[in-house]
Amino acid sequence: MDLKTLKAIKPSEYTEAADGYRAVSDMAAAAKNRIDKQITKVIQGANEGEAAKAALTQLKKLSENFHYTQVECGLVSGALNGFSSDIASPRRRLLEALEDADALAYTVNADGSVVYPPGGKNELTDDEIPGGRIAGSAARGGGMYTPGLGPDTSGLHSPNPHRAKAEYLADRIAHAVQEATEIDDRYSKTLEKLKAAPGLSVSTKTWANVASDADAVGSAASEYLRDNIPLDKSPSERKKWWDSLTQEQREEYLAVYPGVIGNLDGVPAAARDEANRENIQLLIGKLSGRDDEESKTMLDGLKSIDHQLRHPDPDSPPMYLLGIGDEGNGRAIVSYGNPDASKNVSAYVPGLGTALDGDFAKNDLKRAKDTAIDAQKYDPSSASIVWLGYDAPQLPASELRHNADVALMNNAKVGATAYNAFMAGISATNEHDDLHTTAIGHSYGSLTVGQAAQRDGGIPGADDIILVGSPGTGADKAGDLNVGKDHVFVGAAANDPVTMLPNHREAGGLAVGSYVGGVTGALLGNQSGLFLGPLTGGVAGAVVGGSVGHTVGDSTSDPDEIWFGTDPASKDFGARRFLVGPGPLPEANDPAPAHSNYFNPEKDLESATNIAKIVSGESDRINLERWR
Repeated sequence: MDLKTLKAIKPSEYTEAADGYRAVSDMAAAAKNRIDKQITKVIQGANEGEAAKAALTQLKKLSENFHYTQVECGLVSGALNGFSSDIASPRRRLLEALEDADALAYTVNADGSVVYPPGGKNELTDDEIPGGRIAGSAARGGGMYTPGLGPDTSGLHSPNPHRAKAEYLADRIAHAVQEATEIDDRYSKTLEKLKAAPGLSVSTKTWANVASDADAVGSAASEYLRDNIPLDKSPSERKKWWDSLTQEQREEYLAVYPGVIGNLDGVPAAARDEANRENIQLLIGKLSGRDDEESKTMLDGLKSIDHQLRHPDPDSPPMYLLGIGDEGNGRAIVSYGNPDASKNVSAYVPGLGTALDGDFAKNDLKRAKDTAIDAQKYDPSSASIVWLGYDAPQLPASELRHNADVALMNNAKVGATAYNAFMAGISATNEHDDLHTTAIGHSYGSLTVGQAAQRDGGIPGADDIILVGSPGTGADKAGDLNVGKDHVFVGAAANDPVTMLPNHREAGGLAVGSYVGGVTGALLGNQSGLFLGPLTGGVAGAVVGGSVGHTVGDSTSDPDEIWFGTDPASKDFGARRFLVGPGPLPEANDPAPAHSNYFNPEKDLESATNIAKIVSGESDRINLERWR
């Protein structure tokens, strides 16, 4: 890059080249879709046997090649457009400086130095001061451009009036060329990376390279693209920003920043889904090269979700991947049904121990799917979402009372902020004026929903709130959740221990009583002289002491209070308790089997049906149950 090159560059030519790569990307996408949605289905329906299997295998490979071509050509297009946009500014400043030099009749040399004419008079000799030549500060290694402050090589300020003007012009030229050099170097290195490896194999390693390519383009084009993404704006403002973009601009953002756009609340669901279907491939490629257990666990979840996206259940609503990421314990937001086109939308927050893993992909996605299927029986315009947009505490529900609730409460508060932003995005992108939204919290997720609901204004757009298997919300009354107590619904199975966790005084009495009783029993047993006396006495003492301690604690506390505040299933809380099955009794290997059945129509049809009725806007048809 030099003055001559920068002057001759035509940014529009790079834009045209970007359009060419975009056209190839679009053609590859269309070919992939035709293979996946038309040709493959025809072969599956019309042929069987080894020949058909072989054909389907080759079609899958071909689809992957088109997919790779689509993504990489999209990245090339984004890089070229970024270069065209970024190089335009220093080129414009160069041309303006050259025009100013021409107007002053100064000569600009090929190296950017400026020759100025004689001017002014020598006060001693009365002779005209000779002209000279001066290079800009950047060309002399003086650093970034500072107008009018380029160093004077003579060591004295020249009385020739042309010299200062020439110095200013030389500085402008030097800085323009310097900036253009940096831009050219940045994009050249980026484009150099965008090369396919030999052969036609598209593996997880290939997608890992694509992830690196996307990062490189994103870094190079940050000023052109990322700096314009309204990350610090509200979801409604982001929706306006997205609507203001041309289709070409949207495609560019989707290609270069799939991880950002796919998780940006306020961007329409279809665009988020498109971005995240690309991003999940990049994440799978990224994590496939790691050997730690956390990455392997998360990879299992990603691969399972990806498989479900590629092989959707024909009997369930279409899947939309509204969020995916590897931060913390993992992020995944999946909707069954289009949340922008549906009149009824629910968003379910899972609880303790939930992370982006195989269990989440199997069980939590199924809960959202079951809810969507059942809700559509009452109103076909219904969508159901599972929202893992926060780090749930990683412990089983049965261990909740043994952990400090201060730390646990913090997870819920952080999650509440993210959940409210997501729900605001749902409201911003939905097409209906009479949207009906339901916030659902299960287990610890009900605490997160409860914390979100107690923020100023409540959960954005929420009409109803469902709490199932809840250890409390942090609220004293249903009316504190900002939707009206008659719009707060609670499901609590008779055999679900999480809904009956002791409050802090009861738990404290239980712990202290168990300790004192255990020690006393052990001492008495030891005095008996029996070989197993200390052990037997200790166990018996712990049981008796714990019982006494719990009774003492219970006698001094509110009977409707559980671990995180008032029991949502109590009369004192004031919510509408709907009928659920009692659930199975605790077992040695599963202390809380009734805790996981609320959404499952095979295991608790009553509960699943009532949840579906509330989600579909038919809450007046639910079956109620007496408060505790």
